[in-house]
Amino acid sequence: MVPPGPPPLAFLGLLLVWGLLVPGAPGQKFPVRVEPPELVVPAGGSLVVNCSSECPEPVNFSLETPFSKDTLGKGRGWATFRLSNVTSDHKLLCSSYCLGSQEAGAANVTVFAFPDRVDLAPLPPWLPVGDNFTLSCRVTGGTPRANLVVVLLRGKEELHRQQLAEEGVTVVVEASRKDHGVNFSCLTELDLRPHGLGVFQNLSAPQQLRTFVLPSTPPELFVPRLLEVGTLDLVGCILDGLFPASEAELQLALGGQWLSPAVWKHGDHLRASAEVTALDGQEGTLEVLCRVTLAGRNLETRVNTTIYSFWGPNLTLSELSALEGTTINVTCAAGPQVQVFLDGVPAAAPGQPAWLQIHTTEEDDGRLILCNATLDVGGELLHRNRSVQLRVLYGPTIDPAQCPPRVTWKDKTTNVLHCQARGNPDPKLGCFQEVSGREVPIGAPFFVNMSYNGTYFCRATNLLGTYNLKVVMDVQDRNLSSVTTVLVIFVLLGLLVLTASSLYVFCFHRHTDSYQVMPLMSREPKEAARDVAS
Repeated sequence: MVPPGPPPLAFLGLLLVWGLLVPGAPGQKFPVRVEPPELVVPAGGSLVVNCSSECPEPVNFSLETPFSKDTLGKGRGWATFRLSNVTSDHKLLCSSYCLGSQEAGAANVTVFAFPDRVDLAPLPPWLPVGDNFTLSCRVTGGTPRANLVVVLLRGKEELHRQQLAEEGVTVVVEASRKDHGVNFSCLTELDLRPHGLGVFQNLSAPQQLRTFVLPSTPPELFVPRLLEVGTLDLVGCILDGLFPASEAELQLALGGQWLSPAVWKHGDHLRASAEVTALDGQEGTLEVLCRVTLAGRNLETRVNTTIYSFWGPNLTLSELSALEGTTINVTCAAGPQVQVFLDGVPAAAPGQPAWLQIHTTEEDDGRLILCNATLDVGGELLHRNRSVQLRVLYGPTIDPAQCPPRVTWKDKTTNVLHCQARGNPDPKLGCFQEVSGREVPIGAPFFVNMSYNGTYFCRATNLLGTYNLKVVMDVQDRNLSSVTTVLVIFVLLGLLVLTASSLYVFCFHRHTDSYQVMPLMSREPKEAARDVAS
């Protein structure tokens, strides 16, 4: 038998055409499709995968995966599987046999997970302005890491953005005033938009930062150098350049005892004042403390004050009102170590009282008795005075110099009778006419006529007696004076006329007798005298 020879070329060509045109011809490829080709699933979740092929005779669809799977269904050219508890990224391989050869298709499974924890490391409770601090964000879990970004926030302000590397992100920041009271936080963003999903965020718990500024100088403390027992005074404290002053605490203490200050806060300024009262038994040196506390740090100032006791001086008189001639005992005393002076005379020694005796006279009425006290406190001399006015009681008197014993007035004129009396108590003074008992005003103008002429008694009276002074009031008639003046004028005129007449007669006789001189002179003296007389 002759072996068959090679097929003719025409036959081979027909075979090739048949292989290309007829499905399932030897040499034709029918790949396996996996849907969906990109699978995104949350960690631990499940997904459905569909494998299919256009092979005319596909057999034995299988899915290679490390995860649990169930076949949901199958048919000619397809099979559907459910994968459960998918925990990691993986490449799925789906295969089948087609006309005796194995075909396969692949799909990528991407597992995503939100971070288990996003923690911002605790910040220091207080931080000086200008110091650096570290923001450290630690992220536990979260996948895929290539799609995970960490953002550090100051409030809502973005400070730093970085793809997560290893377990956390760290950045160094300089503290400023604007950081005080601000919340810092850490934000993670899982960007799954390339996989057809959105951006998922996780935010850490906020951490508040508190910044502060302390001045280089301590508080200024205002304290009285001396403080007297039982008196009220003020102490004050001021501090500038303090931030934040609103959160600072200020304390004031006297001798270890805390006070209750009133505190004012404004901007970077802090001020306080408190009332202080020293008590008995605190005499000596006491310390006043001002303490400002901020951010757990103290700024202090201490100043000493001297507590002293200075009572008195006490000025006592055995009698404040005494009769003239009484002996008054005066005492001036003050506290220990106080030097007293009574009317300028010092006591025997500091702390001792001063004594004085007064034998009262009228001149002592209204006398001011003065007690001075001096205390040396820490080299500073303190002075106090006390005075008492002495009252001496004495009977009334009228000084003639203040009440003239005789006054001369004209009739029908206005005059004032001036008269004063003294005595303690002040005497009552009145002037009365001796005969009629008529009272005349004292110290006030009144109209005087002839009826006021006469003798008056001015009487001063108080509780201790009566004093009388006689006053003569001489009222002269104005008409009598005029007549007298006229008479005087007439008399003077008469004398003038008489004198002129006498001179005339004398001159006339001398002229007429000049021719008889010789005969007359020759007569006897008796005859001459007789002729002259005739």
